[in-house]
Amino acid sequence: MRDPLAFLQVPALSRAVEPLAERLAMPTLPLHIHEVVGAALLYTFIQVVVSPVVSNRFFPQFYPRHNRAKKANWDTHVVSLVQSVIINVLALWVMYADEERKAMDQDQRVWGYTGGCGLIQALAAGYFVWDLGITVLNFDIFGLGMLAHALSALTVYTFGFRPYLNYYSTVFILYELSTPFLNIHWFCDKLNMTGSKPQLYNGIALLVTFFLCRLVWGTWQSFMVYADMWHGARGAPSAAYIAEAFADPLTAADPDQNIMYFARDAASIPLWLTLLYLASNVVLNTLNWYWFVKMVKAVRKRFEPPVPGKRKSEALPADAAPRTRASAVEDKDRIAVRQRRAHSIEDVVPDSEELREGTIQ
Repeated sequence: MRDPLAFLQVPALSRAVEPLAERLAMPTLPLHIHEVVGAALLYTFIQVVVSPVVSNRFFPQFYPRHNRAKKANWDTHVVSLVQSVIINVLALWVMYADEERKAMDQDQRVWGYTGGCGLIQALAAGYFVWDLGITVLNFDIFGLGMLAHALSALTVYTFGFRPYLNYYSTVFILYELSTPFLNIHWFCDKLNMTGSKPQLYNGIALLVTFFLCRLVWGTWQSFMVYADMWHGARGAPSAAYIAEAFADPLTAADPDQNIMYFARDAASIPLWLTLLYLASNVVLNTLNWYWFVKMVKAVRKRFEPPVPGKRKSEALPADAAPRTRASAVEDKDRIAVRQRRAHSIEDVVPDSEELREGTIQ
């Protein structure tokens, strides 16, 4: 499959990145650098322009105009929501439309390349370029943990330009199927919709998609990629296999038709790279299972009826000054909101930024 956005290539940009790509052994980077840069600029534009304008227009009483930390958090959730929708739709489309990808054998899954998979790889890398930039610029808000996450995710994504495991760029990005619901949950809390029916229905959708795409799909595909990684670490494709891939003169010189075009001089995958991907994948899958258990507990608590007398500290003091009937109702409402928020998913599950993952992370 040809890269659908190849027509947007900027020759000067591709030539400029070629020395770096050669030094890093990433020959497909020049083919997709315009998508990496374009994605990073798009998400920056959404964060700096779109989110403030739209949020001020539709949610003026909720959008934090003057608190820098809260505003940055709000804007990054907007970007995360937009990015997860875009990347999910494109990844599903590539998996459906890329016939070459569907026909890949084990060697091709490790060393092969298609333009469609390269597109997903590039857009994801561009997102993490933006993620790294916003984390560095707001280090006092997001902290060392988010910086480490952004660096590791970007590192894992860029190795796909070797190309390495290009096939799986669409597979593992589908972890993002649960991210829109996680962001919607966050916005429900900020819009004073905590404990509402929309949040309940969204919470159910969040748990279902998280379980299916991260635990069921993710665990199954992890075992698949482990087998392919082991295959790649044991040795390169045979000379006969490479010769057969280049036998047709009509397709041999076209990377969009010759899946193994960049594997002409392929060697066995370095041990350090195999271990890096393996460790990242194991850690993420472990965290996914841990987060899911916490999410189930949090959702149950969120919608359980309050137990009378359970939170005595929230009761009004006996010697409080006399209040009007309206004031007493307002106090009870504030206490109920605090009780519901005490069981918020975001108290036990990282923000959606922390659930974003690399191709195999």
